[in-house]
Amino acid sequence: MATKETFASFDEMIAGSSVPVLVDFYATWCGPCQILSTQVFPAVAAAVGKDQVKLVKINTEKYPNVASTYGVEALPTIILFKDGKVADRIEGLPNAPQLIERLKYFLAAPAA
Repeated sequence: MATKETFASFDEMIAGSSVPVLVDFYATWCGPCQILSTQVFPAVAAAVGKDQVKLVKINTEKYPNVASTYGVEALPTIILFKDGKVADRIEGLPNAPQLIERLKYFLAAPAA
């Protein structure tokens, strides 16, 4: 499960993370977002481990400025930040095995 943490800014959280950060941009009314949250993300957390990646959810209705900054136009949008920079981006609903494989690939890749 994702833990609730508070940061002064989204950028502070991304830049200050010692591990890559996988961000789920979602809205409460979005059906595929609910599937991602209840089925896909728990499988990813179990397969990859919290010590390897931080899973974060950003409600685009509460934080439209953050969504706008990263060009989020479709929901769900998943962005992987590695060393404070965007490393990967997925628009739409991936299945758990797809997301796990992509994540493992990017976690294994050296920082650019």
